[in-house]
Amino acid sequence: MKDVLKDDEHVVGLDIGGTKMMAVVYNGKWQDLGRCKKKSKFSKEEPAEARIIRVVSEAIEAAGNVPIKGIGVGSPGPLDPVSGIVIDTPNLGWKNFPLAKILSDRFKVPVIVDNDVNVGTYGEWCFGVLKDCAHVVGIFPGTGIGGGIIIDKKLLHGFSGAAGEVGHMTIQEDGPFCGCGKRGCLEALASRIAIAKEVAALAARGDAPYVAANCGTDLRNIRSNVLAQAIKAGDTLVEEVVRKAAYYVGIAVGNLINILSPEAVVLGGGLVEAMESLYLEEVKRAVKVHAMPFLRKGVRIEAARLGDDAVVRGAARMIAEHLSVKKK
Repeated sequence: MKDVLKDDEHVVGLDIGGTKMMAVVYNGKWQDLGRCKKKSKFSKEEPAEARIIRVVSEAIEAAGNVPIKGIGVGSPGPLDPVSGIVIDTPNLGWKNFPLAKILSDRFKVPVIVDNDVNVGTYGEWCFGVLKDCAHVVGIFPGTGIGGGIIIDKKLLHGFSGAAGEVGHMTIQEDGPFCGCGKRGCLEALASRIAIAKEVAALAARGDAPYVAANCGTDLRNIRSNVLAQAIKAGDTLVEEVVRKAAYYVGIAVGNLINILSPEAVVLGGGLVEAMESLYLEEVKRAVKVHAMPFLRKGVRIEAARLGDDAVVRGAARMIAEHLSVKKK
């Protein structure tokens, strides 16, 4: 990987997710100099704009108030990566939110914004185990489900600028309603929220004793690690729900392999981190059924390795490359 920053230059990577946001300051050696992580919980006292600025400011403060050259952001989409406007985020309630302008006005540096899973996929490609691949698909199941697509070593944005909305691929035409307003989206069937709804119902009727005893039926408490612990404790119906959701993701992976013929598919997010073996087993089982044999041959299906840092590292790398191009 070529150097795009001098050792003493600094950039910020910012990850804005459905449940948390995190900013990290990096130098030219890609060392983490300071970070700040907070819940994505806005209020009248601290609206979205103020909270985002505070997270970035506190990360810079933690890094010793080093001067920064730019900020890269991964945000839920759809969004316009040219203008940096977040068009619509059902999980955060934003519409036409001028994220890049807010940050550039406050910190007086260039800002680029891209879809968070695009950025996470890019981070895994730049810093993870897929550096040698030219064609990569990333799917990150979490609060929602996002996708990122790299073709010929470049992120695919498509005509609208918002390509990669894998979570809104229709998997079941008459399925449950999704936050986007459609029915049967992958996100409505296989996100952590979708899983939590089913598991909460199991807990309510006594069919998920570990979940009932440890977090009841509150969806906010049925996190990925709780699901993993419930499966270990013998909640067999919880395992069925998780396996079914992972299989749905595998159907989507199979479809994407048929359409894009990637070299590798990387799966990330809390569900995969908490239950990697089980999750990949179901995805691979679905791919074997739904991807054409010739197209799936040799395709690597890998778990993401950067964890929470995939988006911040990818965002920091993207702004560094942007600055490097501008210098030329």
